[in-house]
Amino acid sequence: MRTSRRFPGFLKTASICVLVAGLLSPLTQQAAAAPAAASNDYCGGQCSDILPPGENGNATLAQILLNQAFGTQPSHAEDQLGPYANLAGGYSGLTDSTINNFFNDSSFGVPSDQVASTEKPSGRSDVTIVRDKKTGVPHITGTTRYGTEYGAGYAAAEDRLWLMDVFRHVGRGQLTSFAGGAAANQGLEQEFYRNAPYTEADLQAQIDNAVARNGARGQQALADAHAYLDGINAYIDASDSGRYFPGEYVLTGHKDAITNAGTIDHFKITDLVALASVIGSLFGSGGGGEVSNALSLIAAQSKYGVEEGTKVWESFRERNDPEAVLTVHNGESFPYGTKPDTAQGEALPDPGTVTQEPLVYDRTGSAAGAAAKSTSASAAKTTLSSAHRGMSNALVVSGKYTASGHPIAVFGPQTGYFAPQLLMLQEIQGPGISARGASFAGLSMYVELGRGQDYSWSATTSGQDIIDTYAVELCQDDYHYLYHGTCTAMDKVEQKNAWSPTTADSTPAGSYTMRVWRTKYGPVEYRATVGGTKVAYTTLRSSYLHEADSIIGFQMLNDPGYVKGPQDFQSAAQHINYTFNWFYADSQHTAYYNSGDNPVRAAGVDSEFPVWAQPAYEWQNWDPATNTADYTPASAHPNSIDQDYYISWNNKQAKDYTTASWGDGSVHRGNLLDDRVKKLVAAGGVTRTKLVQAMADAALADLRAEDVLPKLLKVINSSPVTDPTAADAVNKLQAWVDAGAGRTETSAGSKTYADADAIRILDAWWPLLVKAEFEPGLGSDLYTDLTDNLSIDEAPSAGHGPTGSHAGSSFQYGWWSYVDKDIRVVLGENVQGGLAEKYCGGGDLGSCRDTLISTLKTAAGTSASTVYPGDSLCSAGDQWCADSIVQRTLGGIKHYNISWQNRPTFQQVVEYTSHR
Repeated sequence: MRTSRRFPGFLKTASICVLVAGLLSPLTQQAAAAPAAASNDYCGGQCSDILPPGENGNATLAQILLNQAFGTQPSHAEDQLGPYANLAGGYSGLTDSTINNFFNDSSFGVPSDQVASTEKPSGRSDVTIVRDKKTGVPHITGTTRYGTEYGAGYAAAEDRLWLMDVFRHVGRGQLTSFAGGAAANQGLEQEFYRNAPYTEADLQAQIDNAVARNGARGQQALADAHAYLDGINAYIDASDSGRYFPGEYVLTGHKDAITNAGTIDHFKITDLVALASVIGSLFGSGGGGEVSNALSLIAAQSKYGVEEGTKVWESFRERNDPEAVLTVHNGESFPYGTKPDTAQGEALPDPGTVTQEPLVYDRTGSAAGAAAKSTSASAAKTTLSSAHRGMSNALVVSGKYTASGHPIAVFGPQTGYFAPQLLMLQEIQGPGISARGASFAGLSMYVELGRGQDYSWSATTSGQDIIDTYAVELCQDDYHYLYHGTCTAMDKVEQKNAWSPTTADSTPAGSYTMRVWRTKYGPVEYRATVGGTKVAYTTLRSSYLHEADSIIGFQMLNDPGYVKGPQDFQSAAQHINYTFNWFYADSQHTAYYNSGDNPVRAAGVDSEFPVWAQPAYEWQNWDPATNTADYTPASAHPNSIDQDYYISWNNKQAKDYTTASWGDGSVHRGNLLDDRVKKLVAAGGVTRTKLVQAMADAALADLRAEDVLPKLLKVINSSPVTDPTAADAVNKLQAWVDAGAGRTETSAGSKTYADADAIRILDAWWPLLVKAEFEPGLGSDLYTDLTDNLSIDEAPSAGHGPTGSHAGSSFQYGWWSYVDKDIRVVLGENVQGGLAEKYCGGGDLGSCRDTLISTLKTAAGTSASTVYPGDSLCSAGDQWCADSIVQRTLGGIKHYNISWQNRPTFQQVVEYTSHR
């Protein structure tokens, strides 16, 4: 029942419990017989999904107050959190019949005995929203296309209105004015505004251009968007008049709890582009970092000389490492971003001249004080941007190797853990649409990741390089530059934000202005000199001014008349310009396609470094007015049909295909999946249970312990260990490796790790050993610059890692490949694509052993309270809590933390039994 939608926002806390107990929704009266089993569902009851914490992401003021006072939850706010969490302790005993103890049945429709409510939004006769008892997921069925999309918008607002409002303001750089001046809010809007400083005209132009380029599908997408918006706005009006709108509007001062004064602004078409720009920036914009790359290259050349320094830098960059785990592993080559024989047009900065372009100006009040720190990455890590790097995995097995003869897939995106969740579940059935799955809140006119009638699809972030840095030569002053020989003024784009204290945010009043200088080559990010010439470094990405384009690909994926097999799936994915790896499974075939608008660069341009902003080095056929260019053809993107199996955990896609990510080397978290799935395929007879178990087992593995620690211990044990402290630590670490090297509880729910002391030792040892192994040889300057390119560690509790504390996603970024290759050289083992120099003990086994033992002894003596220093949630020394996953609040409702597991946020388990 959707009773949670009708609690008046003005209720006082003292009377909440009585009124909540007696208040029933009008929708309850509408509950009726649900449709019979769907005739268009070919999964045979073998499709499942999960998306914690719960489908209901809206809460009235009364519900927020109850949650804060007593911990009570609105219905369906966290009912998917427990099953999701329990898989970590229950996967070893999993059977096909118990999969849905940990996942939802994602069959189409709702059985009649599971109907919680039936609703016709705004009294419309052409759309019905049925919600099921277990999860409250909306099942939207329309008889007209308009009605279907109207229902999708209405259901989205029912479940995520506040979050959608937050996102449209983030996308416009207006979050602090909307939700308050907290440091986290400042960090968020600053991060996204720098990357997408759009005006209202820019947002509208994206829509106009996307529609114009895509003919009938573009016109349909525009009509769908308007119907979707009509549904959202109808819910806003209904919830306002009925006083059951999200309570955050009261807490942030937009509505008055007593008089109901104030407004919730209607959504408009450009809001959808603002929302899309946030999602695209977070998950689908690979590349950038050319200035940082240049600084570390310069440091390497300063340390070793130009020739050897370049070799050292390239060995750490690992842009095409022969030992890297691959998604397309059949040997097929897809060259992209490879190193040119002779680089052309490079514009490396003069040492010591690089400064980041200021973003924030004219601070007043609270913005002038401590809040000024919000420009750092650490401020934003407390909320949304912690999802920026840790993402997504996929395990897909061809029917040739399964027990049933049908392909099996376990896959999903890792979008981070938030309350409410960024994604929402839905089923949409209407003319030209038939799908169930997850969509980003406010962009749910189509299912973005999920299933159709006889196929499922999912994605992982791919990270290939679609962003380049140009050095524009300045002229006249700091705000004019040479464009094709003409001195041209930069465009100044500004957003002024001011805030006052609210109930939700007690930050004192303040204001500031964000200012971005834009050129035809994109926004200015840094300034420097190159050979003594003053330049501004700009960032140009192919998806800049094109966030709306991908809507066509999603429209196709939802269309049963379009996707009838793997080739159609690949064709649909080609229309998505975000950098994603897309996976597909039906009852007969599997498929893979890497999407994104990969620009065709000028001959000789090395995409790793800044180049001069001159015609000779521009993207081929680049038009600055529309930011369009020539892009590599679909056949040049890594793609495959019916490979024996596919895995992806943000690893390298294929041979010779260079991503923008550092760390695609011999040890990558993708190996955790590849090793397990490869064994299953070799044995044959794979089942849904076995594939889920492989995923879950990898989700609890410590990558360092599984793939690097055995080699470290081999060096240490090359001679008898006589020091008692070191010997005790070695014994504990070896016992942990022998037990499987997982971060697993002693028993389900114990909140205590088996091998807890070994885990503590490795957590303390890893940063010590990396520093001791590499810094003496590299020197402190180069070591520091390389750690700026790639952090040394991303263990679950590593608050210093790219995803921050309590984020779940772990082991994507770290120096494990470097340690692995260097230690194997010391051991005399074969290494392909090794580092250019020897580091641990200078390559001498005895000296390396001394380094490892010395740092191990220090680590063994480091207390748990130092390794796990504690935070607002955890006491110092609480190892389990330090690792635990928190649903980070983006609204007024909080949830309990769960044990660590390194898996997708939204996840599907599918095995289709038949095909149309």
